[in-house]
Amino acid sequence: MTRMTTGEIMAKSLIAHGVDTVFGIPGAHMYDFNDALAREAESIRFIHTRHEQGAGYMAYGYAKSTGRASAYTVVPGPGLLNSGAALCTAYGANAPVMCLTGNIMSHLIGQGRGQLHELPDHLGTLKGLTKWAARINHPTEAGAVMAEGFKEMLSGRQRPVGIEAPWDVFGMAAEVDMPQAVSPAPVPRPDPELVAKAAALIRSAKNPLIMLGSGAIGAEADVAELARLLQAPVTAHRSGKGILPDDDPLALLPPAAWQYWQNCDLLIGIGSRLELQYFRWRWMPKGLKVLRIDIDPTEMVRLKPDLGLVTGSAAGIRALLGELAGLPALASREAEFAELKTKAAEALTSVQPQEGYLRVIREVLPRDGFFVEEVSQVGFTARMCFPVYAPRQYVTCGYQDNLGFGFNTALGVKVANPDKAVVSVSGDGGFMFGVQELATAKQFRIAVVAIVFNNSAYGNVRRDQQTVYGNRLLGADLENPDFVALARSFGVMAIKASDPEDLRGKLSEALQAHEPVVIEVTIPRGSDTSPWPFVHPAPLS
Repeated sequence: MTRMTTGEIMAKSLIAHGVDTVFGIPGAHMYDFNDALAREAESIRFIHTRHEQGAGYMAYGYAKSTGRASAYTVVPGPGLLNSGAALCTAYGANAPVMCLTGNIMSHLIGQGRGQLHELPDHLGTLKGLTKWAARINHPTEAGAVMAEGFKEMLSGRQRPVGIEAPWDVFGMAAEVDMPQAVSPAPVPRPDPELVAKAAALIRSAKNPLIMLGSGAIGAEADVAELARLLQAPVTAHRSGKGILPDDDPLALLPPAAWQYWQNCDLLIGIGSRLELQYFRWRWMPKGLKVLRIDIDPTEMVRLKPDLGLVTGSAAGIRALLGELAGLPALASREAEFAELKTKAAEALTSVQPQEGYLRVIREVLPRDGFFVEEVSQVGFTARMCFPVYAPRQYVTCGYQDNLGFGFNTALGVKVANPDKAVVSVSGDGGFMFGVQELATAKQFRIAVVAIVFNNSAYGNVRRDQQTVYGNRLLGADLENPDFVALARSFGVMAIKASDPEDLRGKLSEALQAHEPVVIEVTIPRGSDTSPWPFVHPAPLS
């Protein structure tokens, strides 16, 4: 046994579980933990940000792009609350992020004395934003609480967790065992009886569609084998993109899948909430059956399928493949799907200038590069038309759709993937939520290329106010800084691009610079075409 403080035990636990970077801002409540991290500088890199929201989003980007555990640390109260949007994002998009925060002095918790950064129920607030949260009350608990945090975070449906300790507890010491890594809980085994019924459901289908979410990551080969066996097209809305590469003959981007959906008789959802079909398309073909594979049992209650397998995606698909062994080979439908792809791509060219810019970005971005979207006109369009070739390369905010997550998240993606190209696309409104992190990008040489599409408006709000509310504009138009001059004031390389072809050369130049770069693209206010007819398509007659 070794005598260690709570802060030291927490730092050692992070190292034992493979965490190599912690994002955050030091503060008085956290000093003893901050110092423990400083003494582990050879094993853990500390990247300090200019806002707690930046720390949370960067940890999210790190976790989302790798699938590995990530951590950030902020002071309690306002620090925790400032990072709350990032925790919501990690929860909604299934990312293993650990929030490490403090509390007031242990003997004052619950007294309501008005101590520095006190909240009425700090731990309750943390629990409300995470999958699991707990308090370390004494160094003898620290190792077990940290281990349980990692186990909860990485087991089943991965989501963020929170761990707090009172101000005075971080520096307390005790004789304890050296922290050891824990393993996630085992994946539930597929129920053989249900697998047999699922296989029967599949055999009776003529036009199955496979819908992927982030829960299918790790089952890439299994998905491809199932799709080929069934000659079933595969689609994804956000986090499932790239599990089957979009240049695979069986992969359909959502607008092409929507055409196929009209005659679909079996929806096979794998690790997906089925948001595209139930919330975006909102029209069900007559006689449709639904089969779901999901590790989260509550999904089978929230949206009841005709048949559900509660298990991991890979395990569930392999069980189905075993049950379907001997299924006669089906005729190839690749030509049929190619025609759907061509028609959808032609239709999407009407969404300008977004589609034109996105086509150029895809052509310039290396095949293994990362694309980080944002809640913006370009971001909404990207979900419909941006091809992705491997899992995790399209980084999204999940169902939170929170404005301003993109640039900060992209910095975390780049920290986690220093040898890969990372491009962030933002609108002018969203970029300004985290513009201060240009200082972090400069200080730590985080070479994200941030493309800011400046239409001088909250574009979606403005369009809705024009079309639905009689053109009564309220808070929609924006006065912006000169983004190039602003970026340069941080010491960051910045350039303007005037059209898609101009962006082609500028983006190539930016990616070769191997330093943070801002590219401003000016779009006249109100001139961008609405992507919503593709995001929420009307039923076909």
